[in-house]
Amino acid sequence: MIELITSIFFLIAVIDPLGSVPVYLEATKQFDKKHKVKIAIRASVIAFFILLFFILIGQLILEGMEVSLDAFQISGGVILFLFALTMIFGDGKPENEKHSIKDYKHVTIFPVAIPSIASPGAIMAVVLMTDNHIYSIQQQIITTLLVLFVITITCLLLLAANFVQKKIGDYGITVISKVMGLILASYAIQSILTGVKDFFFT
Repeated sequence: MIELITSIFFLIAVIDPLGSVPVYLEATKQFDKKHKVKIAIRASVIAFFILLFFILIGQLILEGMEVSLDAFQISGGVILFLFALTMIFGDGKPENEKHSIKDYKHVTIFPVAIPSIASPGAIMAVVLMTDNHIYSIQQQIITTLLVLFVITITCLLLLAANFVQKKIGDYGITVISKVMGLILASYAIQSILTGVKDFFFT
């Protein structure tokens, strides 16, 4: 049960549902309520299938390139750590992605689905969490369901985006995003240390 809760909190940290709210609000400001609902649902579905794609074949791609688990775990930890640093010390995920909006006709895929929900950090995380050499098929299925659960939470937050922003405010969302970045940084360091330990001592 503790591992399950830990996995949920980690996925919430890397996917950062609240951090997607201001991106979604900015991306959909020119649409009516009906289209905003469609964008929220479609973006969440697309993001889930992107993460599912990497859950299913991400490791096969790595093995095809003859990349060892230890090397991937260390490099993945470094990438997650750098991603976490941008969440902690940067302008924040929401601001960066809000500025990247160029075409309001295609906002469902970019930037709402990618990189706001299915971020590079989230993609790296799901690959690490479903490694075939470490986790059983049952565990990988549970992880996939947890990803779906967090994506569903994200979708519900997007559907209630205006209410969330009104209650929490941009400042509150930024603070929460930075806390999620701190949690993610801790996990990233642990991943690096585990990879180094397994490479030299196993």
